[in-house]
Amino acid sequence: MTTALGTFTVRALDPLADAETVHRWVTHPKASFWLMGGARLQDVEREYMAISAHRHHDAFIGLHNGEPAFLMERYDPTEVELKGLYEAEPGDTGMHFLVAPTDTPLHGFTLAVITAVMETLFADPSVRRVVVEPDVSNSAVHALNKAVGFEVLREITKPEKNALLSACTREQFEAARREGAAR
Repeated sequence: MTTALGTFTVRALDPLADAETVHRWVTHPKASFWLMGGARLQDVEREYMAISAHRHHDAFIGLHNGEPAFLMERYDPTEVELKGLYEAEPGDTGMHFLVAPTDTPLHGFTLAVITAVMETLFADPSVRRVVVEPDVSNSAVHALNKAVGFEVLREITKPEKNALLSACTREQFEAARREGAAR
């Protein structure tokens, strides 16, 4: 995806080669909702090796103009994260994303990242709806989710947090993009 802010692409995360970069990101105070603030490098390697080996969970490094800038995870919500916690629909996929911390933020960058993440997910024709489960207190992500078309379904209790189960269909995403472009 190319925007006024540059080009956004994703590639598969390499659990060993990308571990130091991802460790810096997930242990940064701005990533508190990832619940990995105290993780050691080996913990991050182990976590992403497990994701890499999992049949229903994938991790990606997002690139901005060719440089690592965000983390994206895709998962089958009927097998990972939300298994048994919601009424799954055919074509559901789950998503997490994390923008790398920076000392020089670009206005609109995080919205461009989540848009690139959603485009990547919906590039798969079998994906009909993206579901997410952000912490109820993560108001910044709730606003971003709303901006790209997510609708809050309800609050759910997970072992590690209370979350707002939210979903976005392909049609809701496209409508949100049209609305955003009209502003």
